[in-house]
Amino acid sequence: MGYLLVPLVFMRNAADPVFLADCPTRLTVEIISDKWAVLVLFGLSRGPRRHGELVDLIGGVSRKVLTQTLRRLQQYGLVERRAETSRRVEYDLTDLGRTLVEPIEALTDWARKHGGEIVEFQEAAAAHEGAAE
Repeated sequence: MGYLLVPLVFMRNAADPVFLADCPTRLTVEIISDKWAVLVLFGLSRGPRRHGELVDLIGGVSRKVLTQTLRRLQQYGLVERRAETSRRVEYDLTDLGRTLVEPIEALTDWARKHGGEIVEFQEAAAAHEGAAE
């Protein structure tokens, strides 16, 4: 599972901590910090897809991990599973899941604009660590 680096307690104001264990904001951060969840949601943003189509679309995800991710997203009410027949199952975003498309697209745009910079920082850090050894 991927993790976002966030402060342990982020406060809008001193009386309103938003990352307490039972806080909806914390749950949302946990959902979107899972790299497979975001990729599945983005993959479904253009319409329903079958399990195999999602495997092909999302490079590097195993069938088992994809199944686990889809089940978790169903439990959150973000994805629905539709069995057309016993052999044909499609997954689609729910209305609630569709509300995440715009924020995910914003993150994707940010990654396109700044991904090169992140790679440069990673390479510089790796070179620095290699030189220190």
